[in-house]
Amino acid sequence: MNILKLTLSYIRQNKLGTALNVLLLGLGMATIVVLLLFSKQLDDNLQSNVKGIDLVVGAKGSPLQLILSSVFHIDTPPGNIPVREARELSMHPMVAETIPLALGDSYEQYRIVGSTPALLDHYEVAVVQGASWSSAFEVVVGSQVAEEEGLTIGDTIVSAHGIGGGNAHGDHPLRVVGILGSAGSVIDRLVVTSIETVWAMHGLHSAEEDAHDEHDEEDSHDHEESESDHHDEDVMASDENLEYTTLLVKYKTPIAAATLPRYINKETSMQAAAPVFQTARLLSLLGTGIDAFRVFAYVLIFAASLGVFIALYNAMKERAYDLAIMRTMGASRGFLLKQVILEGVLLALLGTLFGLILGHGAAELLGTFVGESRGLDISGFFFSIDELWLVALAIVIGVIASVLPAIQAYRTDIARTLSQS
Repeated sequence: MNILKLTLSYIRQNKLGTALNVLLLGLGMATIVVLLLFSKQLDDNLQSNVKGIDLVVGAKGSPLQLILSSVFHIDTPPGNIPVREARELSMHPMVAETIPLALGDSYEQYRIVGSTPALLDHYEVAVVQGASWSSAFEVVVGSQVAEEEGLTIGDTIVSAHGIGGGNAHGDHPLRVVGILGSAGSVIDRLVVTSIETVWAMHGLHSAEEDAHDEHDEEDSHDHEESESDHHDEDVMASDENLEYTTLLVKYKTPIAAATLPRYINKETSMQAAAPVFQTARLLSLLGTGIDAFRVFAYVLIFAASLGVFIALYNAMKERAYDLAIMRTMGASRGFLLKQVILEGVLLALLGTLFGLILGHGAAELLGTFVGESRGLDISGFFFSIDELWLVALAIVIGVIASVLPAIQAYRTDIARTLSQS
């Protein structure tokens, strides 16, 4: 007698009950799968994007907002910081490197970031088509931007103020001169250009640009040297009106982590926020909601386990005559015990398989929504090693739910059952 065929026959016999138990268990498992995939990939996203950034320096305000806007580019920055003060910080003995950012505009839903070539080096991404920017109003676009918007070298785009819609800078079109390779980080969703370009779009110019233009004019009109010196002083003073949005800072020495943020927050008009600390805080805030969903999932799994138990327990009463007949045909008590336990385990595994498929599908839909609105890479095609524990959990659930019905089948009294039929 083939125990597997017999068990599958019993499962098919009660299609409605089997479907309900599989559905209920699958919903619980799917909820846990979505939470596993979401939390794991979110943590990976956060860690990969803050890698190599020890400190973010920006305008005073919410430190979490500063990190979200300048590292993950999913929020508006709290303000701007003076270029002169930022440059002074860059020369601090505890600072190894700074990368300035100028934000404020976007193309479609993608942020335009003014920076230096050091930003590309930080994300370890190279231009795979075309070249990097070399003059004002030239941009390079991230791989995702190019793919989703169909951009190619030579195309022009028009920026808008803010994120996701605002007054367009139609008088300053930007020309795509390069397309970046895929980095698997936030830069894939950015349009990157020079800081001077961002300033120029808002009617600002650096002292170096103004001085260069004035010296060209002097050459053509033979101005007096004294007039040139006077103008140089004026344009240098104009740097007071120029601003960065933030500075990405890398420490020169580990001791800077204890002293530099305190110095910036107390002695300057700027604020310092540590990405590692703020991302941990963000995960902690999200953890409360994730825990609530996890409890809900376990409630569903418990209800499904109870359903499997009730279904098997009632089935043993209905199959009493069948069990007695099998005993008279030579089936041992152990065979009946193993058959019922196998049935419980198969039902639990079917529910788990359904939950895994449903959970990965839901994660893919969630990733599409979150990716479009928040710029995070969440995929249903990602597999976590923790999912293997769900399979082990299913086996345990199946065994526990079928133990009492299996004992009931094991204790079947052949004579009494046949005499009552």
